[in-house]
Amino acid sequence: MSNRIVRLFAEKNKNLLNVYFTAGYPKLGDTVTILQALEEAGADLVEIGMPYSDPVADGPVIQQSNDQALENGMSLRILFNQLENIRATVKLPVLLMGYLNPVVQYGVENFVKKCSETGIDGVILPDLPLQEYLDDYHEIFRKHNLLNIFLITPQTSEARIRQIDSVSEGFIYMVSSASVTGSSGAIGSTQEDYFRRIEAMQLQNPTLIGFGISGNASFARACRYANGAIIGSAFIRVLQHSSDLRPDIHRFVGGVKGITTK
Repeated sequence: MSNRIVRLFAEKNKNLLNVYFTAGYPKLGDTVTILQALEEAGADLVEIGMPYSDPVADGPVIQQSNDQALENGMSLRILFNQLENIRATVKLPVLLMGYLNPVVQYGVENFVKKCSETGIDGVILPDLPLQEYLDDYHEIFRKHNLLNIFLITPQTSEARIRQIDSVSEGFIYMVSSASVTGSSGAIGSTQEDYFRRIEAMQLQNPTLIGFGISGNASFARACRYANGAIIGSAFIRVLQHSSDLRPDIHRFVGGVKGITTK
């Protein structure tokens, strides 16, 4: 059976919007509501953050959402319980994004198996080394039809990018700069030079640009050079200040995509 991420890029390969949110934030029971609302609003794929006490790649907005989610009592076990029947209502590709330590504590094979049973399509673990994945985990992921998404940055060498491209499936996550998530002004001429360089490499995998995407202008700018873009911190701010999640999520996604909503 083909993976939903692979099917998505086969059917639509431009202007894809990937939205990140932290599981269990703002309230412990909000995870499924937010996921369903994102699909209704027109998001193309979704990353659900697995809360962790030391999310080193994330800025203060996502760090705070991790802290609040953990305080709310979120754990991998609770997250999988919340998502148990999600495929009855949600059709878009869903990824889990987080860090290796909680996955190792859960048990990598148990984690991958549970992802497959739940209907998760891919995982993003920024601190999982490429060689460790290939040596220890690749066959487990393949057995359960779960994709591992790799990140590249402006500092990643061409040889390394080619290697990542050769072992990737789904898409490659292009980090727009060497900063953390939520940094302002991350899409500038320096980043566009990097985007053009990657575009010229004609990679076999699609690319999504993340870090520094906050609204329609930065989304459209990133989409000139990649198949789409990833928004996280800007969406977490919407959740943080929302008094009614569904309409606020619809307005946000519509605004990013340049679609007028009521």
